[in-house]
Amino acid sequence: MALAIFLLMLFADHPAAVERYYANGFYIVVCRVFHSVLNVFPFSVGDVLYIAVVIYLIYAVIRLVTLLFKKQFQKAGRLFLGLIIGVQAGILAFYLLWGMNYFRLPASERFGLRDTAFTTADLKAVTCMLIDSANATRARLTPGDWAQSNTHIYNTARHAIYTIGKDSANFRAYSPDIKPSILTPLLNYIGTSGYYNPFTSEAQVNYQMPVFNRPFVVCHEMSHQMGYGAEDEADFAGFIIAVKSHDRLLRYSAYHLAVQEFMHSLGARDTMAHKELKAMISKDVRSDYITERNYWLAYENKLGAISSIFYDNFLKVNNQPQGLETYNRMVLLAMAWYRDKWVH
Repeated sequence: MALAIFLLMLFADHPAAVERYYANGFYIVVCRVFHSVLNVFPFSVGDVLYIAVVIYLIYAVIRLVTLLFKKQFQKAGRLFLGLIIGVQAGILAFYLLWGMNYFRLPASERFGLRDTAFTTADLKAVTCMLIDSANATRARLTPGDWAQSNTHIYNTARHAIYTIGKDSANFRAYSPDIKPSILTPLLNYIGTSGYYNPFTSEAQVNYQMPVFNRPFVVCHEMSHQMGYGAEDEADFAGFIIAVKSHDRLLRYSAYHLAVQEFMHSLGARDTMAHKELKAMISKDVRSDYITERNYWLAYENKLGAISSIFYDNFLKVNNQPQGLETYNRMVLLAMAWYRDKWVH
């Protein structure tokens, strides 16, 4: 196990090879097999797997302590060795089934967006455009849009992926799917809007968060399913999928997220420009940000802080040295994409 993991990490040092043989080879086979089988189930098999693993680990720890207390060291040793082997098997499965996507060629290179540098003036200009788009798409939403069921949101996102995938290999998907997470009550308390299960190739979404957040999160998680490992790349891919769709709620959901990210970056560079553009955000859009903030504040607790520390370190280990700040780096790709549109 340890040798196999070591060899995979050596392979990870060669992004071009990972891109060719894993992302565009082995991983496609994984998608075709897992999606064909697990999409049949209306619930998340990955959620059930995680629940089962947690229950077993609790049992194993109690059993281990009991054996040590009874001084049955040989049995305790075998149990502990089994746990170590199990952890190694889990790590190996993680990288084989999906985790190597963290080490493929950067999305900027795959999209041909090599120059991701930008000036504050450029940032301000694009942020202004995004605010206008958010205001406009928010104003077009009808009562029917707000009443969309989760199933309708999922189907709309899948259709958007199929549509864009016809014209771009970067969005090629193999029976993509999204499922409402059984663990949604827990996701609320750890401040998570969705997650991708690398062991079952399933994308899960928190089905209780504000309806205008759900469509973009669905696209983000299914972007992971398409092989976008890094969070900024999944954000960017999800944004492009959403804004190129014709669904009003999906488009607004993407612009809502983009304005948030761009305003954060602008505020770090120019506080006066941030204050100026903040005044341009419509009353309805600002109201939605308040709704979103209040939703997560209602569940804020120490568990969320602990999970954030864990996930931050997880991202750093997996080729994302900025940790949780990686999410904010979506701005770099989006800026390069807008610049490319200006040039062409």
